[in-house]
Amino acid sequence: MFTIILIVIATACKFFFGPSLTWSGFSPVIAIALFSGMMIKDKSKLFILPLIAVLASDLAIQGLHALGYFPYAGFYKGQWLNYSFLLLATLIGVAVKGRSYTGLLLGAIAAPTVFFLVSNFSVWASSAGFYTKDFQGLMTCYTAALPFYKNALMATLLFVPVIMFVYTSVVKNRPALTLA
Repeated sequence: MFTIILIVIATACKFFFGPSLTWSGFSPVIAIALFSGMMIKDKSKLFILPLIAVLASDLAIQGLHALGYFPYAGFYKGQWLNYSFLLLATLIGVAVKGRSYTGLLLGAIAAPTVFFLVSNFSVWASSAGFYTKDFQGLMTCYTAALPFYKNALMATLLFVPVIMFVYTSVVKNRPALTLA
């Protein structure tokens, strides 16, 4: 039930916010990955929840696109890189482990920041002629991606406590924001 709730939220955010450049990137997927690292104790299952959530939401968007209800496809070239970069947020969650509100806040800032830096470095490195292959080109790439970073940061700061509250309410049956 909890996983389905996360998939619905991730899909709804992609559906409503994805097409708008102003809101694109406002998604719970980094928060889901961070939460997974903080709360899932079985290390062999840490990456399953974020991968299921993002894959299922991308499948739903792909279906909506195929039916003409969404402006772009759910799957694209190089997407596997973004999936792997997303899993860095899970590792950040393991590092902060959600033991304190300060750690929670630091993780919620670090995860989208690392994703922004790594994913946009990848865009810059793989762009064929779009960005110059020098420091100025890299800075131009990062500057162009700042609106997406702002939205990812805001979403992560919002969704981490919401996801933790829903988890403790639905799964643990304790209606409170409980740390690991």
